[in-house]
Amino acid sequence: MRWLDRLEEWLVVLMLTAMTALTFVQVVLRYVFNSGFTWALEMTTIFFAVMIFVGISYGVRVGAHIGVDALVRLMPSGVRRATSIVVVLLCLAYAGIVIAGSWTYVGKMRMVGVELDDLPIPVWIVRAIMPFGYALMTLRFVQVLWALVTGKSDSLHLADEAADAMKLKAQEDAA
Repeated sequence: MRWLDRLEEWLVVLMLTAMTALTFVQVVLRYVFNSGFTWALEMTTIFFAVMIFVGISYGVRVGAHIGVDALVRLMPSGVRRATSIVVVLLCLAYAGIVIAGSWTYVGKMRMVGVELDDLPIPVWIVRAIMPFGYALMTLRFVQVLWALVTGKSDSLHLADEAADAMKLKAQEDAA
């Protein structure tokens, strides 16, 4: 799965870079040359969507999503693990609902055959990032569930902003 890890990271970096570069070029064209690309906003939106829907999977993998887990952290290891398993199962159920709904939506967009406003690309191709992104997220939650079930982990690993802020403050005080 290492290749998938790298692919996620590269896609997020590539989309952010492309979005930034295109926006910069568009601003220069508009304000310096009184020109621009009619399709720039739409393409930037596509880059952003890909970045977000791949990024949700990346966030699950690295534990970057914010969660309210103050109570769970106080629980004994076994209870924390069981609670985390229930939470992951609920996340998988939610992801399944979103995948099913977005798959239906993309299918209907394909049947309708509508194209984007400024680019000659069928809408369904762009919107297919929704079920794809949630499928990636589902895979990552299955990995988290496996780690919990096999005992490799006893809880979800979520972003801890308070600990990060305290660490940053300690580093500032030391400098």
